[in-house]
Amino acid sequence: MPLLDPDSSSPPPPAQHRDWFFPPAPPFLPPSRARTPRTPFPSTYRSSKPYSVYSLADRRPPPTPRSRSRSPHPPPEQQQQQQTPPPPSAPRRRDPRYAGVRRDDARSTAASEKAAPATAAPVHGRKPAASAITPRWSGMLSAAVILLCLASLLRRNFSLHDQVYHLQEQLAVATAKLQSCIIGSSSDMSDNNFLYQDDNITMPNRSLKNFSLLISLSVLYAPLVILKYIDLVSKIRSSRDSEEVPINKRFAYRVDIFLSLHPYAKPLVLLVATLLLIALGGLALYGVTDDSLTDCLWLSWTFVADSGNHANAVGFGPKLVSVSISIGGMLVFAMMLGLVTDSISEKFDSLRKGRSEVIEQSHTLILGWSDKLGSLLNQIAIANESLGGGTIVVMAERDKEEMEADIAKMEFDLKGTAVICRSGSPLILADLKKVSVSKARAIVVLAEEGNADQSDARALRTVLSLTGVKEGLRGHIVVELSDLDNEVLVKLVGGDLVETVVAHDVIGRLMIQCARQPGLAQIWEDILGFENCEFYIKRWPKLDGMRFEDVLISFPDAVPCGIKVASYGGKIILNPDDCYVLQEGDEVIVIAEDDDTYAPAPLPKVRRGYLPKDFVVPKSPERILFCGWRRDIEDMIMVLDAFLAPGSELWMFNDVPEVDRERKLIDGGLDFSRLDNITLVHREGNAVIRRHLESLPLESFDSILILADESVEDSAIQADSRSLATLLLIRDIQAKRLPCREAMVSNVSGGTFSEGSWIGEMQQASVKSVIISEILDPRTKNLLSMSKISDYVLSNELVSMALAMVAEDRQINYVLEELFAEQGNEMQIRPSDLYLRDEEELNFFEVILRARQRKEIVIGYRLEGAERAIINPTDKVSRRRWSPKDVFVVISEKE
Repeated sequence: MPLLDPDSSSPPPPAQHRDWFFPPAPPFLPPSRARTPRTPFPSTYRSSKPYSVYSLADRRPPPTPRSRSRSPHPPPEQQQQQQTPPPPSAPRRRDPRYAGVRRDDARSTAASEKAAPATAAPVHGRKPAASAITPRWSGMLSAAVILLCLASLLRRNFSLHDQVYHLQEQLAVATAKLQSCIIGSSSDMSDNNFLYQDDNITMPNRSLKNFSLLISLSVLYAPLVILKYIDLVSKIRSSRDSEEVPINKRFAYRVDIFLSLHPYAKPLVLLVATLLLIALGGLALYGVTDDSLTDCLWLSWTFVADSGNHANAVGFGPKLVSVSISIGGMLVFAMMLGLVTDSISEKFDSLRKGRSEVIEQSHTLILGWSDKLGSLLNQIAIANESLGGGTIVVMAERDKEEMEADIAKMEFDLKGTAVICRSGSPLILADLKKVSVSKARAIVVLAEEGNADQSDARALRTVLSLTGVKEGLRGHIVVELSDLDNEVLVKLVGGDLVETVVAHDVIGRLMIQCARQPGLAQIWEDILGFENCEFYIKRWPKLDGMRFEDVLISFPDAVPCGIKVASYGGKIILNPDDCYVLQEGDEVIVIAEDDDTYAPAPLPKVRRGYLPKDFVVPKSPERILFCGWRRDIEDMIMVLDAFLAPGSELWMFNDVPEVDRERKLIDGGLDFSRLDNITLVHREGNAVIRRHLESLPLESFDSILILADESVEDSAIQADSRSLATLLLIRDIQAKRLPCREAMVSNVSGGTFSEGSWIGEMQQASVKSVIISEILDPRTKNLLSMSKISDYVLSNELVSMALAMVAEDRQINYVLEELFAEQGNEMQIRPSDLYLRDEEELNFFEVILRARQRKEIVIGYRLEGAERAIINPTDKVSRRRWSPKDVFVVISEKE
C-alpha cells in the first residue's frame, strides 16, 4: 500500500464522495449543525483507498512532515508546530479505517472557521433574524400549497360525485323511455337534444355550487391561518421597529376593551357567530347537494338549532357538512347557555349584594352602621305609625345579607315600615344616586365606631358628597358627630342643609342634669322617644292675636311650651312672656302624643289663684365625683360650674397622672380662672381596683358619675365592662360603710322635699350616693336596668332618640340645644308645695296658671307612689286633691 505523501506534485484527481457512513451535509442545513467527531470504528474489508490523497489534502491544511525517529528533541519546526494544541481526539491519518472521521473532522474545522465571523454579525445587523424567519415563510407557503391541494381534491371529489349522480339520472330517464316502446327515431333525437340542453344548464349550476363550497372552506380556514401566522408577521414588523406593539397583542387588547366597555358585546358576538355559522353551513350544503340556496340556509339553521336533524343526511358530502354544522350548533348552544346563566347569576348576585337602585321618594335615608341603628329604626318606625308606615333605606359598607340578618335579630316591631338595605359607600356619588338621595325627606349620617377624629372626618367627607349631588337635596341632613370642636366645620361645609347632634356632648349634659336632679333621666326618655309624648311645631291661624297665657290652656291634648316667631326669621323662643301676642306666621311649640292628636279648643273656665308663698329653692354646695377620664371632660366641668352653687367640689378620680391633667384640660379649652362655683380635687388611681376606690370617701358624695374612659372608648363592650366593674365595686364599698337602715329624713322647711318624697328618695338612693352610669351599648343598659344595681343609666339610646326626632323635624334641634345649654331654659323637678296649699283642689290647667306666676311651664307630674311621671296628662280639667309628696315637671329658666 503506498504511503500518503502530502507533498506530491501530481495533479489531484477529482474528489469522489464515497463515504457511505457519513454522507455530506445537505446544502440547506446551517454550518452550525455540523456533527462532532465520533469514536473511530474498527477496520473493515473495504477498499484501502476510499478517498483520494489530494481530496483530503484539499479539505484540510497540509500536515507537518514527521520523522520516523523517536528522538526526544524534535526539530525546531516541529517544536513550533507543537505549541498549538491539536484538535481533541484526532484520529490517525494513515489508517484508511478513519477516512470518514477525517473527512468529518475537516468539515467541522472549516465550519468553525466560517462561523467565527458570522457570530459577530448580529451585533451590527439583523440578518440572523431574517434568516430565522425564512423557514417560517417556507412553512407558510407549504401550508398554503397543501390547503389548495386539499381544496382541489375535495372539489374534484364532489365534482365526480355530482357527475356520477347526474349520469345515473340520465340512465334512469333513458331506461324509462326505452321501456315505453313508443320511442321513435324522431323522439330519440328530441330526447338527446333535451339531455344536452340539460347538461348545458347543469354545468353553470355545478360551477356555482363548487364556488360556494370553496368560499365556505376558505372563510372557515382563513382565521386559523391568520391566528397561526400573525405572530410571524408581528416579528417581521418588530424587526423593522423594535418599539412597535405586536399585532396579536393589539388585537387581544381591542377585543378586551370591546367586551369590557359595551354591556351587550357578548350577546352581539354570539349572534354574529350564529349567523356566520348558518351562512357558511348553508353555502357548504349548497355545494354538496342539489337543493336551492334558501333551502340550504334553512337546513343549516335546523342543524344549528337541533343537532339531531343531521341524521337524515344522505351521502358522504352532506353527512360531513351536516355533522360539522351540528357540532358548531352545539358550541353555540353551550355559549348561549353559559351567557344566559352568567346573566341570571349576575342579576341575582346584584340583588343579593344590594346593588340595585332604590325607586322611592319621601323616605328616610340612613348612611352608615353603628350600635345606635336599632334604636333609630325603632323610633322612626313609631313616628311613621300614624301614617300607615313608611320606608327607611340603610346604606353602609357591609354586605346586604349581613345587614338584613342583624336587623332581623333586633326585637322590635316596625309597625308597617319597610327597611331596605343597600351596600355602598356614602362617599361615592353613584352609590348615593342608587338610594335616591335627592328624593329623601331626611338623611341621617351615623358616626363610625372608633376614633372620634376619624369618625368626624368621614362625616365631613360624607356631607361634601351630599352637597355635590347635581339634582339637589329635597330633605335636610342630620349628622351625628363625636367631638363638639368639629361641629363648626361641618356646619360651614353643609350650610343650612345640616343639623348636627354631638352624641358625646348630649350624653355629658344629660349626665350632669340627672346628677343634680336624678328623676330627669326617665323624663328625658319619655320626651325624646316617640312612644309617649314629644315636641311638635305647627301653625294655627285661629290663635293669631291671642296672648300666650291663653294659648297655654287652649289645647286639651297638648301642652304649649314655646313660640316660633316668624318676624324674627323663625327664631325658637321657649317659655315666652305671658303678654306675648301671636302674630301672623307664628307657630306654636307643644308637647303632644302625635302630630295629629291635638288641636286648639275654646278656652275653658278656670280659676286663677295665687302662689301660697314666694319661695326660692335654695342652692347648697354639692360634692360630685367623676370616675374616669372623658374626651370632652373640660366641657362637662364648665357646664357643671354653671349649675352648681358656690363652694361645690368636683373630685376627679382616674389613672391620668396629675401633672398631665392640667395640661390636657388647658389644651381642651378650659379656663381655670372662669371656674367660680366649683373647686377641682384630683385623685389618681384605677377605677377598677378596689383598694384605690377604698381610698375615696364614697359615702360623702351627693352624686357619682361613672364615665366611659377615653382609653377604652373605641370599644363599646370594653368600656361598658369597665363601667360595670366600677359600679359594682362602688356599690359594695358603700354597702359596707353604710349598712341598711331607715331612709334619711330631710327636715328643711317650706319648699324642701318632705320625708319619703320621690325626690328625697332619689337623692338618698337607698342611703347611698346617686350613681349615674354612662353605657355605650344599649344591650348593657337593659341588663343594668333589670338588675337595678344602678340608679340611672344613660346610654347611646338617648342619642338615637334625638337623631330620630331631628330627622322627623329639624326645628326640634333648636329646642333641644336650648334645653341642653348652660344658659336659657331647662327641665326641672319641683315639689307640689311651691304651687298648692294644703287640702287645695286644682285641675291641671289651674296648676299651669299658678306656675306662670313663677314664669314656669308645667308639662307633667308624678304622683306619690307612682313609678313613672306623666307628661301631658289627658285630663286637664278635672280637679283633684294633690299630695305634698307629688312633684311637677316644669320648664323654667336656669337659676
